[in-house]
Amino acid sequence: MPDVLSYSLADFFYTDNPDVLSPPEDFLEWINHPRVRQCFSFFEQQLLAAPRTSTEILSNIDNKRRKIINLTSYNYLGLSSHPEVIQAAKEALDQYGLGASGAPLLSGTFDLHARFARMLADFKQKEDCLLYSSGLGGNMGAIQGILRKGDMFILDEKCHKSLVDGGTLSGAKMLFFEHNNPDSLAMMLEKSRGKRVMVAVEGVYSMDGDLVKLKDIVEVCDQYKAAIYIDEAHSTLMFGPNGRGVAEHFGLEHKMGVSFGTLSKSFGGVGGFVCSNADLISYLKCYSSPWNFSCASSPPVVAGLIKALEVATRDSSLRDKMWQNVAYFKKRLVDLKLDIGQTESQVIPIIIGSSGEKLMSFAWEIQKRGLFLQPVDFPAVPAESRRFRISVSSQLTQAEMDEALNIIEDVIAKGLKS
Repeated sequence: MPDVLSYSLADFFYTDNPDVLSPPEDFLEWINHPRVRQCFSFFEQQLLAAPRTSTEILSNIDNKRRKIINLTSYNYLGLSSHPEVIQAAKEALDQYGLGASGAPLLSGTFDLHARFARMLADFKQKEDCLLYSSGLGGNMGAIQGILRKGDMFILDEKCHKSLVDGGTLSGAKMLFFEHNNPDSLAMMLEKSRGKRVMVAVEGVYSMDGDLVKLKDIVEVCDQYKAAIYIDEAHSTLMFGPNGRGVAEHFGLEHKMGVSFGTLSKSFGGVGGFVCSNADLISYLKCYSSPWNFSCASSPPVVAGLIKALEVATRDSSLRDKMWQNVAYFKKRLVDLKLDIGQTESQVIPIIIGSSGEKLMSFAWEIQKRGLFLQPVDFPAVPAESRRFRISVSSQLTQAEMDEALNIIEDVIAKGLKS
């Protein structure tokens, strides 16, 4: 391969290798090339402590322990290591043990699961809630459980792959509308007349940090009587007067047929949840495979999540601090004349452009300087907009932000000018 970095994972998806247990030969040649292996070394690096804003990793790049400023974690409100959350999990560990040791329908439902599901339903102002042990599994399972062959599933083209995979499993026909474009959505809905239809959007789009144009989307869906499924993975606990998410932010919670959220981001734990009307939740308990056939969430984790919800909603201090940090970061990055796209959230891209060489060389240099900020390459994002993606936390101190921004200036801002 003359120019290995001109290839990506998108080039090796299909295989003609007659041995089903062997990847394509050209994939093996590509991924084992020293330059490609160096690029992949940025991923699966081992954290050696909690995902705080200052932590330590075992670097794959040079196999050294390195203290870093962490701008990659989804621990937006710092709840993963909040002392009250940790204490609640410790107490539950003594009472319940480590795991649920059963699927929810059989022996895996504990009083903690029932309590937390009720709390989330009330928080989201829906009739009922279903807990999943995985966020990705929750999205897949909800879509797979709701839709059937002959239905129409219409998604924003930038929706998460878990939604797409759920649509594939359901057997529904999938159509994609142009990102945040209500006219494009109307065209797809026009093609779907006479069918059962569900439209999927995200509160915050995870690679760009922009918000769904929910008012416009709702107007079009109302016109066609289409149900709305909103994925609030990157917005729950952070948007809206009460932290309920982007739907609350726009005053449109009552228009959301299904509200999905993850428990691995602002909540600081792991898992997912779906809130909707009680009849639909009852139906999903019978037909959503990732709920039916997965072990229920670990009770100590659920106990920590209950406390995390209490801490995050007792007042607005955590999200207020996060938004202060977001404003500071965005201003400084704009002052550096870096391209941060159309972000409106705590997810801030630094768009590098089409050069994979620059992206990886910047990633190597910033990590050596003590900044943990992961590169995002094609096909995860378009080839012409490779990027870094900052996740801003409420726990970032002024000193950490300034040090991180100085590294970004020295390496990325100056590097893009040279």
